[in-house]
Amino acid sequence: YNIKESASQTRDVLKQHFNDLKGTLGKLLDERLVTLLQEVDTIEQETIKPLDDCQKLIEHGVNTAEDLVQEGEIAILGGVGEQKEKLWSFTKKALHIQLDSLPEVPLLVDVPCLSAQLDDSILNIVKDHIFKHGTVASRPPVQIEELIEKPGGIIVRWCKVDDDFTAQDYRLQFRKCTSNHFEDVYVGSETEFIVLHIDPNVDYQFRVCARGDGRQEWSPWSVPQIGHSTLVPHEWTAGFEGYSLSSRRNIALRNDSESSGVLYSSAPTYFCGQTLTFRVETVGQPDRRDSIGVCAERQNGCDSLQRDQAVCISTNGAVFVNGKEMTNQLPAVTSGSTVTFDIEAVTLGSTNNNEGGNFKLRVTISSNNREVVFDWLLDQSCGSLYFGCSFFYPGWKVLVF
Repeated sequence: YNIKESASQTRDVLKQHFNDLKGTLGKLLDERLVTLLQEVDTIEQETIKPLDDCQKLIEHGVNTAEDLVQEGEIAILGGVGEQKEKLWSFTKKALHIQLDSLPEVPLLVDVPCLSAQLDDSILNIVKDHIFKHGTVASRPPVQIEELIEKPGGIIVRWCKVDDDFTAQDYRLQFRKCTSNHFEDVYVGSETEFIVLHIDPNVDYQFRVCARGDGRQEWSPWSVPQIGHSTLVPHEWTAGFEGYSLSSRRNIALRNDSESSGVLYSSAPTYFCGQTLTFRVETVGQPDRRDSIGVCAERQNGCDSLQRDQAVCISTNGAVFVNGKEMTNQLPAVTSGSTVTFDIEAVTLGSTNNNEGGNFKLRVTISSNNREVVFDWLLDQSCGSLYFGCSFFYPGWKVLVF
């Protein structure tokens, strides 16, 4: 079915394209012909005018001479008294007539002779281009390789399937399966992208195409793939003084309010085994008490996540576990920085994980291509965790997914 449908579509596209080309080429040739015919008219009018004037002048002189000859003949035939007066009038006119002065007639070699110069080489040039124009591909040069669900997003990975194709750029589009319109979501040289603003348990279609090295046109689209996310989107708590949220509540901006405290997630939506990502969109003035991280429970009244039962990174790159600063540090957080938390439950052989009231988690925090790994002890077992942030100065904007 796919072969027949795509073959039929391809035929229609080819026919339409070549019909359009024919029409455009016909129009261009007609326009060129009109221009050249106008040039012929202009040259003809400009060069024939002096010759026309010359002809009129000669004709006028000949007519005047003929009239004078006639007058002379009548004078000779008339009576003596009459004859004298007529001859005198004839003589006076004959003195004024200038039969020997004619306007200058151009030499024959100087008279324009129009012709059209038409070069057949255009046919060879056009023929070469036409014979190379268009190709038919049996499959697109790129295909979607993997769709990975994230809270409120889907990571799309794609790869080249044609070894002879050198890709300069990729273009990713998506749409809800209920929509009939795809929209661009990424154009660039990467081979993966996280599509955000994905509603949970809704099917989306994704497709990708590529642009060859040094080419203008895009390749055919890949076979569309359907993906969805069953994970609840991460959201910040609304209505907390000091922070303004985006409509989907996944972006928090530290505003100018005189407020201190931790902005928490609206629910404990982070589960062990997932990757939690914070992307810092804009930065404000850093303070060593700033924090971005996760915690077992929300504690109001704390001005930072640098406390017990929490792990976090400060904007200067310092890492805190249960309120204690680690010796290992990460790079300072800058605009565009991505900070990720990966947390796994640690099982210790046959002994119980929460022996002695302690529950151990293995935490990896990554930022700017560096990472720190450590064990985090909690008072009790936690299936899911809250996340939070705190900034002392305005201007910090953080996206979570």
